[in-house]
Parts: sequence; C-alpha cells; structure tokens
Amino acid sequence: MSPRPKIALDKKTIVMAAAQLANEQGSDQVTLALLAKKLNIKPPSLYNHFDGLPGIKRELALFSLEKLYNGLEAEALEKSPGEESVLAITDAYLSFARENPGLYEFALSAPDHSDEKVNHAGERIVRLVISTIQPSSLSDEGAIHAVRGLRSLMHGFASLEQKGGFGMPLDLDESYRLAVKTFLRGMKISG
Repeated sequence: MSPRPKIALDKKTIVMAAAQLANEQGSDQVTLALLAKKLNIKPPSLYNHFDGLPGIKRELALFSLEKLYNGLEAEALEKSPGEESVLAITDAYLSFARENPGLYEFALSAPDHSDEKVNHAGERIVRLVISTIQPSSLSDEGAIHAVRGLRSLMHGFASLEQKGGFGMPLDLDESYRLAVKTFLRGMKISG
C-alpha cells in the first residue's frame, strides 16, 4: 500500500474541501467519512481541528454566509441605494445559489440559532439589504417586512430552480427579474 501524501491540514483546508464536496454532491454528502476520503486522511484526523461533524457544519454555515455577504455587498456598493441596488443584490443572491448549491443550503440552515457568530453573519446580510431598501419611504418596520418578503421571493425562486421546478421554456432570468420588480413596485421601493 502506498503511503498517504502529506498535506498541510488546517481548518481552512478542511472547510474548503467540505465546501467543494457540498457544491459537487450536496450538503447532505458532507460527512466525516467522505470529507476524510477527499482529503486523503483518516476520519479521526478531522477531530484535531473540529468538534466532529457539527463543528464542520458550523464553519460551513459561517463560510457560506460570509461568501454570500461579500457577493451581495460587492454588487450593492456599485449601485445607488434603492431599486437599482436591490436588483443588483437579488441578481447576486441568485448567482450565489446557482454557483454554490451546497453552500447555499448551509447559508440557509445554520446549525445552531443561538450561535452568536452565525447570527451576526446572518444579521450583516439583513442590514445590507435594509441599507439598499431604506432610502425608500418605508419605515424601519416596513423595511424589515420588505426584507422578509424579498428573501422569501429570492429563496423560493432559487429553491424551485434547483429542484427543476420550472419546466416551461421561458427565460428564467427574465421571470426572476420580473418577479423582483413587481415586488419592489408593490412595496413602493424605487431608486
């Protein structure tokens, strides 16, 4: 039997391998056995860096939320607050879900809602979306309702698309943009 090649095993390497595994095979395929196989190590070696699978999933949730935030922020910063900025972040959200299907699942299903770091990462995304909506005439409470509605629309579309729920031969991007614009008009969010 040939010896296992030595790799520099650290948290970042493990998280990146787990992210790749999630995106290629699905979030439910992130197991200690499959991750160890991907890294060409024995499963117990993972315990040197994480508190088992829950620890790895927590780091994947944080990594996913941070990656999503960075993509949304990059788009939001290039546009004026209001409709233009909201359209940019909704496009970035759908792109993230399409390009990172496994990470998208981890971004939505953080393992422990009492985890301060995970909550903070999620709250940053909410605050970013609020900042793009806030120049509208909505109150603070109205902005929260708008964020909830927008998130529901984005997630619903991304989930249906990932599950093959759109069978008609119409342009999905056009359908998505039309749905978002209709929502924004209904909430009276303009640029």
